[in-house]
Amino acid sequence: MNVVDELARAAPLALLFVLPVAAVGGVVVQRMRRRSMAATMTALVLVPLVAALVGVIATSGFMYTPQLVGTVAVVAVVAAVTVPAGMLLGRAVARETLWQREALDAERRAEAARRELVAGIGHDLRSPLAGIRGMTDALLDGVVQRPAEVEEYLRRIRKETVRMAGMVEDLFQLSRATSAALRLPTGRVALGETGSDAVAAESARAAAAGVTVTATGPECWPTVLGSDADLVRVLRNLLSNAIRHTPAGGTVRLSAGTRDETGWLRVQDACGGIPDADLDRVFEPGFRGGDARTPGAGSGAGLGLAIAKALVEAQQGGITVVNAAPGCRFEITLPLAR
Repeated sequence: MNVVDELARAAPLALLFVLPVAAVGGVVVQRMRRRSMAATMTALVLVPLVAALVGVIATSGFMYTPQLVGTVAVVAVVAAVTVPAGMLLGRAVARETLWQREALDAERRAEAARRELVAGIGHDLRSPLAGIRGMTDALLDGVVQRPAEVEEYLRRIRKETVRMAGMVEDLFQLSRATSAALRLPTGRVALGETGSDAVAAESARAAAAGVTVTATGPECWPTVLGSDADLVRVLRNLLSNAIRHTPAGGTVRLSAGTRDETGWLRVQDACGGIPDADLDRVFEPGFRGGDARTPGAGSGAGLGLAIAKALVEAQQGGITVVNAAPGCRFEITLPLAR
């Protein structure tokens, strides 16, 4: 019997056993896709090898022959080499796919946040600009002529101009704080002095709002590694935010201490708390919360907390917020200076 006749005889028998194995292998691969990429790649490697081995065994008539032993040995060697390689390749592909998926999700979230921020800033700027235009037209057209009314219009124009200038400054600071190239100069920062400077800077705002700002024992506060000027700005943002949302007669408390190898600084307000659904969003640019923290007429662009978070993280620190009666508590952590 020549080779062609031998192949013609063996092929149908091999197909009779190989096709069911291939079908079962396809089902196995399909189910493995729901588990992990490494398992899928391993199944893809093993299925053809098993099918080939079954085909050889079938054509041998399920009899022990030297050719069968050699085939089994070859299949075992190939499996020993390709299965680990398939597992490693699957893990590498899974990591790459996961990284790409996370990067795409992050890009989508950033784009959505950017659109929301631009829309919010546009809305916040449109209202004062419309007011300024209406008041200047009234002055130019002579609709307002009495000295007292003219003075009132000018005062309101200046107030809205200062408010818009603050929004533009916040946008600049947010752009700076979130820049990948930002490198803050770090050194020893005495939290007692930083806290005193921030409280003094916000004292006039607190007095106007009828809010008391207290600091607990600043002479015992720790020294941390950070940027003094940027830390003062962060603390002022937190104090300003706390004062704005604390009702008249309430108290904003500033405290500090150490935990393990870090120093912490806390700002406790009396805002009534932040809705649980909003706690994870308070540091998003442009987010200004729900009913308990609805911005008033004198509020900014909702960028203060986002700027604070970016500046703290640029100093190798962290910032968190939790609800703590009678309001919420912001905590900054920075490495201790040794």
